[in-house]
Amino acid sequence: MATVPNFFALSAKDKKHQEISMKEFEGKVVLVVNVASKCGFTKQYAGLEELYKKYKDQGFVILGFPCNQFGGQEPGNEEEIESFCQLNFGVTFPLMAKIDVNGEHEDPVYTYLKAQKKSLMMSRIKWNFEKFLIAKDGTVYERYASVSTPETIAKDVEKLLRA
Repeated sequence: MATVPNFFALSAKDKKHQEISMKEFEGKVVLVVNVASKCGFTKQYAGLEELYKKYKDQGFVILGFPCNQFGGQEPGNEEEIESFCQLNFGVTFPLMAKIDVNGEHEDPVYTYLKAQKKSLMMSRIKWNFEKFLIAKDGTVYERYASVSTPETIAKDVEKLLRA
């Protein structure tokens, strides 16, 4: 992958498979999460939505990237995933196209994020609901394990919004 200056130089496909530039979110604090509908951490959708609603008007956005690489826990297509999230958790933050976060076909967004913040488990994404917090300037501020709840990330979101 060519050198990418920051997160906002990347692009990804939205849930309708239309290419969108992350530059659209430049100047905002962004939380990127690989999500799944049939995971023990799926209940985090509720906390993510609360976090989004609390801070979205201050320049915060969450991008959910559905992924089926961990135990086949996101088997549906984008329409089914969106419907599940809205019906069960009232999700209004953007959901992107279903992607791979590890391996030969991993999405370039995740190639970049993992290169910026390696975890204790090397650079691979270990499970669903790992999170990356992006500062307003496009730098990767922090990486959070799946067990980190949205509520515990709120203080970092607030800090970056004030910066």
